[in-house]
Amino acid sequence: MAQFLRQIRRAGILAAGIIFLLPAQPVLADEESEEAANHIIAAEEALKANRYQEAAAEYRLAAELSDNVEVAMAATRVAYSYGFNEDAIRSARRWAKLDPDSDEALLYVAQIYLRIGEIRESRVTFEKLLEEGDDPVDEQLLRLIPVLGQEDPDNAYELMRQLARPYKKSPFAHYAVAVLALQAGDTETAGERAQKAIEIDPEWVKPHLVYARSLLLAGDEEGAIDYTARLVGDDPDPDPEARLELAIMLVSAGRDDDALSQVNQILLEQPYRTDALRLMAIINFRQGHMDAAKADFEDLLASGNYRMDALFYLGRIEDSRSNYEDAFAYYTEVTSGSNAVRSQSRAAGILAEQGEPEEALAHLDRFAEINPNYAVDMLRSKAQILAGLDRYDEALEYFDQAIGYRPNEEGLRLSRAELTLRMGDVDAAIDQYEQTVKRWPDSPMSLNALGYTLADRTDRYGEAAKLIKKALRMQPESPAIIDSWGWVLHRQGKNEEALQYLEKAYERLSDPEVAGHIVEVLMALDRREEAAARLAEAELLFPDSDYLKDVRRRYLTETP
Repeated sequence: MAQFLRQIRRAGILAAGIIFLLPAQPVLADEESEEAANHIIAAEEALKANRYQEAAAEYRLAAELSDNVEVAMAATRVAYSYGFNEDAIRSARRWAKLDPDSDEALLYVAQIYLRIGEIRESRVTFEKLLEEGDDPVDEQLLRLIPVLGQEDPDNAYELMRQLARPYKKSPFAHYAVAVLALQAGDTETAGERAQKAIEIDPEWVKPHLVYARSLLLAGDEEGAIDYTARLVGDDPDPDPEARLELAIMLVSAGRDDDALSQVNQILLEQPYRTDALRLMAIINFRQGHMDAAKADFEDLLASGNYRMDALFYLGRIEDSRSNYEDAFAYYTEVTSGSNAVRSQSRAAGILAEQGEPEEALAHLDRFAEINPNYAVDMLRSKAQILAGLDRYDEALEYFDQAIGYRPNEEGLRLSRAELTLRMGDVDAAIDQYEQTVKRWPDSPMSLNALGYTLADRTDRYGEAAKLIKKALRMQPESPAIIDSWGWVLHRQGKNEEALQYLEKAYERLSDPEVAGHIVEVLMALDRREEAAARLAEAELLFPDSDYLKDVRRRYLTETP
């Protein structure tokens, strides 16, 4: 099998983001490479000083001046890992030119082109790699799904559509497109492509599961569950994948007990199925059965599978029990996957809460140094730690540094605006929120942030209502946006209607601020006893909430 396919199967080149730095005294390809060596030294110094973009640029300049493949390789990996795409593509192309037989270099080229939205160039490079494989190209498309899934969903979806276009009679091609369509939110196409795969190969269970998932994501929860249940029930020897998918759907519908029944059946028949054990552990965690969840996650950890998930949840369990030393130990081991940033940030938070803020910041620095693909995320985490310590000016500096590296990341800009608001500069915060809405005019997150701030901190209620209503149309089930809508109604004096929305939001999201909003509206409706009872109930759930403390001070503190 071609090297490319082995690389895709392990997906380590691109998924792990590991950097293999050059030695301190690199071996250069010719005698005229002193300038390249100087750029390498400058790059290494920049890395030590956390000047990531400068380091990527210096490595790229070294690669352009040197004929040493190792220089181009290191330049590519540095730029790719830190997310500096322009430097990365130039270095990767240099690497591919110096070593035209390197599948790894071409894989970087293809992946980076996809990352920057150059779909045609990415497709041409991927096609070249696929043609070198031993297996039929349409089958190899299945192995591309996790690789493309790391990038922008819309770009990945379009690329897969183009790659699959010649294989109209292949169930593998239709299935691959269906999966990427789901990730991009095109549930209609996902369902259609899954059905085409089913028509070609009715016995292959995976397209059936994608079709069911398309129903679920399109809002037909009962239809999705019914389809999957029939898939399980109609088969005298049902595929465990179908039963597991049914369990996942039941969890999404809040039917945890029914989901556990399905999971237990899988484990009864196949006790080695760690994917089923993982789901059972998560269900127990959701239901608050912490002893059972801990035992399940410990078994999962011992199996060697889903290690990062097991460590993360074990950390959360110990955290919830105030066993902070054990929680910290678990969190620090979560070094990859979707929970890595959250885990390392919480580990640092534990240190800060225990009176070791400088060690907390140092912890994040060490993690960023070892795991450069998370370096910018660690800057955000440092900003949040510092903000929690009321060291606002330092926090702003880290937010600005992170935004400089990721100018197109909406969440960073919203976080900076929120910090500005906490600092008391309402006008500056609103200006920043307005800039995010101008840049992302169809983002419910930005629309809601600006709308809520206008409703809460100004008298621009009409403008706030328009923004929040637009966000609500896009995400009608979002509890945060429902809460904002209830709050703007309250600010407009429509308290009965406001209360309905706030109660709806609280049903979906048990949050101290939503609870506080309900209390304030009840007070506005002169329902003082009910307000006092609701506040007391919320304080039991959220005893450390500053917002609830402020509500009590403003409304329910008896004055002599």
